[in-house]
Amino acid sequence: MTKLALVGATGLVGQTMLEMLDQKNIPYSSLTLFSSARSAGKEIAVKGETLIVEELTEEKAKQSFDYVLMSAGGGTSLHFAPLFEKSGAVVIDNSSAWRMDDTIDLVVPEVNTPSLKRRIIANPNCSTIQSVVPLKALADSFGVKRVAYTTYQSVSGSGWQGIDDLTRGEKGEAPKNYPQPIHHNVIPHIDDFLDNGYTKEEAKMINETQKILNDDAIDVTATCVRVPVLHAHAVAINVTLEKEPSVADIKNVLGDFPSIVVMDDPTQNIYPTPLDAAGLESVFVGRIRKDNSLPNTYHIWSVSDNIQKGAALNAIQILEDLLSRKED
Repeated sequence: MTKLALVGATGLVGQTMLEMLDQKNIPYSSLTLFSSARSAGKEIAVKGETLIVEELTEEKAKQSFDYVLMSAGGGTSLHFAPLFEKSGAVVIDNSSAWRMDDTIDLVVPEVNTPSLKRRIIANPNCSTIQSVVPLKALADSFGVKRVAYTTYQSVSGSGWQGIDDLTRGEKGEAPKNYPQPIHHNVIPHIDDFLDNGYTKEEAKMINETQKILNDDAIDVTATCVRVPVLHAHAVAINVTLEKEPSVADIKNVLGDFPSIVVMDDPTQNIYPTPLDAAGLESVFVGRIRKDNSLPNTYHIWSVSDNIQKGAALNAIQILEDLLSRKED
């Protein structure tokens, strides 16, 4: 049976991973929970069993595990993932640390599969995941030349700190996590600014889209915005295709693709919102229409729960895929 470990067990994504291990009945013989020293010693109930969270140390990372789910930040991953890997584990990492490493697979199970050149697999950025799923469907049928993103990202994308800042704002208190108040506000600033004026979050979406779709020729640009919503990100995708399908053709292709739910009937005010997607596993798309300002170009509105498909669920799906291969 499988020996499993989870790093970052007390964080928002880590706790969601634990819930999914139970919900999806992932088979394992043992589960070890790790965290920082600050959270070590906490008790967490998993599948009716109470587990004690352990502090992650180099010695413990050298233990024998089959798979390690990591959601503990880039610095922790850079230090500990190679130790787990060296000891024989496959590491599925939710941080940005390994995503653009040429030797590391960056995987969305509906889009691509890991080659396992190394035994570390990177989970993409949350907004990238919900964008490349519909883009893969379009690329397979019509070819993709250019993508322009504008994101509307919920505070849970910053974990408990983001949620706390929204709560502070509701009470009239100053933010501690964001550079500006998020309550009754939107902030066009996610992660640090780069010298070219883009933020790291925007650079992630640009670079990760090309890597996951395996096409550096796709022109990609992005503006990433934090909004005062608890759960689920929205992304306005403006995409230029190689061909010129009808809007009906695009809806059909998207509706037939795994994980995508089309909600698109403007006559009945039907289109996806964060409230529709919160707590669910699908990528919801709507507002599909032609962009008359550019040839072969279309608008697509994508909404998905950033903690589910955008993080925990994607990692669990990768694990499920690896376990199924092992059985084969």
